[in-house]
Amino acid sequence: MALDGSTTITWYGHSCWEVRTPGGKTILLDPWFGNPSSPRPAAAVDGCDLMLVSHGHSDHFGDALMIASRTRPIWPSIHELSLWLGRNYAHKDGLIGMNKGGTVEVAGLKVSMVRADHSAGDMYSGSESPLYLGEPIGFIVELENGFRFYFAGDTDVFSDMRLIGERYRPSLAFLPIGGHFTMDPTAAAMAVEFLGVTDVAPMHYGTFPLLAGTPDQLRAALAERGLGNVTVHSTSPGGTLG
Repeated sequence: MALDGSTTITWYGHSCWEVRTPGGKTILLDPWFGNPSSPRPAAAVDGCDLMLVSHGHSDHFGDALMIASRTRPIWPSIHELSLWLGRNYAHKDGLIGMNKGGTVEVAGLKVSMVRADHSAGDMYSGSESPLYLGEPIGFIVELENGFRFYFAGDTDVFSDMRLIGERYRPSLAFLPIGGHFTMDPTAAAMAVEFLGVTDVAPMHYGTFPLLAGTPDQLRAALAERGLGNVTVHSTSPGGTLG
């Protein structure tokens, strides 16, 4: 199923996205609204029905706890993160602990958890060692109209993306392209081929000089692989995908 006007997808820089679904739900993905590219502060976020955080690095976990405390979303998370949230988040009734391979139905949506190839520890509150909030993961989300997207979080390309594509058949993939900490545009083009998607939304680029990959480089890498028909949906922070 192709992306259509019944779904609004807004990028707020880095890997921070807001998806408004055909059924009127608001999904926040890796909500670091405090990133230097975001035109919207976290304090201005007044609605979230479904919170999805791919891993515990501060540039992804970011403002999730503050926003969730105000909006009280359903929050499916990997088991270890759900345990930590159970001690540090007041609205425990919205938490759903799960793991890779699992699928839950919430708010009229289906959320499946898949693997990612990255790390997940970060320093918080002056700690002497990193806080690990479970392994990094990605998500497959199926909207009310059957449209499915894959949110990869931070990852390198890995061959099991073929299995993700075969099992879940997503149409759109949100993929990091910046390089250095994640895959670059060349690897992301390989991921697109593995997944079999027709549309890709690049992310995790341009926030800092180290994240040097660009959407145009992704387009060129796709063309080199004979995938010039894949649509790369790029926009400025605060813009929507078209």
